[in-house]
Amino acid sequence: MALTTSRYGKDRVRVMRLTRSGDHHVPRELTLSVLLIGRFDAAWTEGDNRSCIATDSIKNIVNVTAAKNLSLDTEGFVAAVAEVLLKTYPQVEIVTIEAEETRWLRHAVDGVPHGHTFTRDGNGFGYVGLEARRAGSMLKSGLRGYTFMKTTQSGWAGFVADDYRTLPDTTDRIAATSMDATWTWSAQPADCETANARILATLLTVFGTTYSRGVQDSMYRMGEAVLAAVPEVTEIAFVMPNKHYVPIDLNPFGLENQGTVFLPTDEPHGRIEATISRTD
Repeated sequence: MALTTSRYGKDRVRVMRLTRSGDHHVPRELTLSVLLIGRFDAAWTEGDNRSCIATDSIKNIVNVTAAKNLSLDTEGFVAAVAEVLLKTYPQVEIVTIEAEETRWLRHAVDGVPHGHTFTRDGNGFGYVGLEARRAGSMLKSGLRGYTFMKTTQSGWAGFVADDYRTLPDTTDRIAATSMDATWTWSAQPADCETANARILATLLTVFGTTYSRGVQDSMYRMGEAVLAAVPEVTEIAFVMPNKHYVPIDLNPFGLENQGTVFLPTDEPHGRIEATISRTD
């Protein structure tokens, strides 16, 4: 029987390249599919793997190429990955790469673009909940799946140290979350749209412009700021999963990762919840 077509490679290779210029950061996050066509037929027909490149090596090539090309646009980056594969392996005849970009938009604080705070393009959706009774009603507004991050000014340190802990303390990490936030109105504001926009701006300003000792720390201060800024809000509830960006170990390739190349991963993730309410 004829082996008519064949190809293989690595799918859903996720990588974040972070260009740092002082306080001005540029994140470039991609999910890639890298597939190879070449002289690999014997792996199918004879169980002979001598020409095969490990798919783990393909992932490593993506990461090393990322470290060496932090500022290339997506088109230039996929071309650089393909060039490494074609130059390194004579048995490779065709490299097919598809890349999906997670687009991060620079957030502005008081009209000024912020150096390291970003919101995700095409972000989340609004939420309204109403419970109406004859004696009265309760109105809630909010956001679902609103995704944002900052690429510095965040840490996680001083937590429980026991036999199960493997995470080291860190005082500088990427902090990212896909937030569900729900605020309850004591009285409906004159203009809900304007009030909701003010709440979101307040949340992002506190998150982006203050040092975070953890999601819990930021969450509480974000809630406090909303209650102080919008008197019609009686409480605000958060669900904020911790979306991780793990520094990739480049030491096996003779490279040092200076906080510029990361593996984006959101499963499993931390889930942090809290409700902040007025005391009066």
